[in-house]
Amino acid sequence: MSNVHKLEYLQEKIQELKDSGTYRELDTLQGANESVIMLDGKEVINMSSNNYLGLSTNEAMKEAAKDAIDAYGVGSGAVRTIIGNMDIHEKLEEKLAEFKREEAVMVFQSGFNCNAGAIQAITDRGDLIVSDELNHASIIDGVRLSRADKALFKHSDMKDLKRVLEEKREDYNNCLIITDGVFSMDGDLAPVPEIVDLATKYNALVMIDDAHGTGVVGPKGKGVVDYFDLVEEVDIQGGCRCFCSTTKIIV
Repeated sequence: MSNVHKLEYLQEKIQELKDSGTYRELDTLQGANESVIMLDGKEVINMSSNNYLGLSTNEAMKEAAKDAIDAYGVGSGAVRTIIGNMDIHEKLEEKLAEFKREEAVMVFQSGFNCNAGAIQAITDRGDLIVSDELNHASIIDGVRLSRADKALFKHSDMKDLKRVLEEKREDYNNCLIITDGVFSMDGDLAPVPEIVDLATKYNALVMIDDAHGTGVVGPKGKGVVDYFDLVEEVDIQGGCRCFCSTTKIIV
């Protein structure tokens, strides 16, 4: 009798996904992720990429990447906490901090990792996280990974946010209000000035995930926080694959 498990229950789950129409097979991209691409052998207009600014195919960026490969190789050889922290990582963080007008920046390899790592790092048991009900899935997962209690407020509804803070704030050590800057599905902007006002009144921190606003909104694409001129008032902001802090929580 074979010792290899047949994992029949997984096959059943896959079949359930197929039967419900939710089973997903990956499309195959042939070539660079540009505005017009070859996908599964067909030329199509690409409206699904995160390459909003075309930087992945920018000639200057490509030349800089080639120079970096010549100088550093094709990988860091280790995670940053061991011996993979290179001077180019720190230079990037310095440049991003300057761009975002922030005290310091920490770079993650994805927006998901940013929210998964940062939210649980700045909250703890005995704290409260108050989150917009339409926040991005990565924020939701980051909140779940934390040991803090959670509460939702209705989408961009400041009366409901005030209600949550009035009912719950005094029961917790610290309170963190989290919202997208630009909401990914509808493209609407969070009412950041009103959120900041409530945070000040109820002694709460504010975190703005500006992954969809960075490069698009505000002066020179600096994002929603800069658009509202609230860099000094917002404690933590996320950008496209970066994490910024004004409060020395992350340095």
